[in-house]
This record gives sequence, C-alpha cells and structure tokens, in this order.
Amino acid sequence: MTINWFGHSCFRIESKEGSILIDPFSKEIGLKPPKIKDDIVLVSHGHDDHNNVDEINPEAFLINTPGEYEKKGIAIRGISSYHDKTEGKERGLNIIYVIKAEEMTICHLGDLGQEKLTESQVDDIGDVDILLVPVGGNYTINYKEAIGVISQIEPKIIIPMHYKLKDLRVEIEGPEKFVKELGLTPEKVDSSTSLGAGKYKISKKLLPAEEMKLIMFQT
Repeated sequence: MTINWFGHSCFRIESKEGSILIDPFSKEIGLKPPKIKDDIVLVSHGHDDHNNVDEINPEAFLINTPGEYEKKGIAIRGISSYHDKTEGKERGLNIIYVIKAEEMTICHLGDLGQEKLTESQVDDIGDVDILLVPVGGNYTINYKEAIGVISQIEPKIIIPMHYKLKDLRVEIEGPEKFVKELGLTPEKVDSSTSLGAGKYKISKKLLPAEEMKLIMFQT
C-alpha cells in the first residue's frame, strides 16, 4: 500500500484493490489540488477545503455520508461526528472514515472538532493500524486534544494532517507542538513528487508490533 499526502487533509491511498482519494481541496486554499483519477472518493464534510469534487471521474464511487460501503473489495465505514465542540452548532457534522484494504485498517478523522471521541465512536472505529489525525487546531482538535484521541484509538502508526504549510491560506498551527508533546521521534517521508509531499509505502508485515510509530511527510 502507498499513502500519498497532498497537504491539508487530502490523501491518496493506493492499494492492490484500488485507489482512494480523501478530502480533495480547491486551489483557493493555496495548495495545488490533485487530479481526481481514483476508484473511490471520500468527503468528510462539505467545506471547500475538503469537498472539491467538481472534476470527479463519473465512474468513481463518491462517499459523503455515514454508512457502510464496499467497492472492489475495499470496505469503508463512515462514522458521524462533530466538526466543533458544540455538537455541530458552529460548523456542522464531520465524517470519520475507517478503511479496510490489504488486510490493514486506516482511519481518517476528517475535521474532527470534538474534544474527545464518545465510547460509541471508539467502538465503531475499532482496531486501527494507521491513523490520519488533524493537529492544527482552530477548525479542528488541537495538538493536545489530538494526543488524547490517539490514546483512545491506540493505532500502530500516526500520520498528522491539517496543519500549517508554507502556502496554505487556512489559519491553523504547525505540527511542532504536536510532535514535541507526543514525544516520538518522527520517521520522515521525503518529497518525491512535484505534487504532494512524498509517498509512504507500508504493508501488514511492516506494521510496528509494539510501540507506536510517527510518520511525518516533508513539506
């Protein structure tokens, strides 16, 4: 499996079963959007920095509501959550996605704004191998809350997202406080493409057996 980060909350997951694009953004946020060529496109909520699906392939399977889905052998569960700390009164709802492919489980938290997950959400998420977690605060959980959510899920691999980048026009914090507070030495993925910040390759046999691993894409 290959995971490619394009910045903000946008990832492409390329598995043996098919390709998944999560939270494609519009160019108005200052970053270059990826071309949508994927079998499955997931949208956590309807804001422009997560919902740029105007040029989606007509044959792609678009998922933007909670529920259970399957395509090409990839199982996906969308779990309802809140984009804020006031049960959606400020920013509405957010969808957490749990993806099962190549015998691994990836969880993308979207723009989670709740201070912590409910017991029901933790149960619905289940065991996670790779967690994609927002850490920039302001519009999502901040770095301290992110660490609390990580302790609830206990993934094998952590990949932070939704934090300040050089050209990003969204006012959020950088990842430095999160990395320092988490206390893990990050494994850095060097940039290898003109679009995105590098590709991380992982398989089930390479998952850490005991301690969590922190993966940081270079920007």
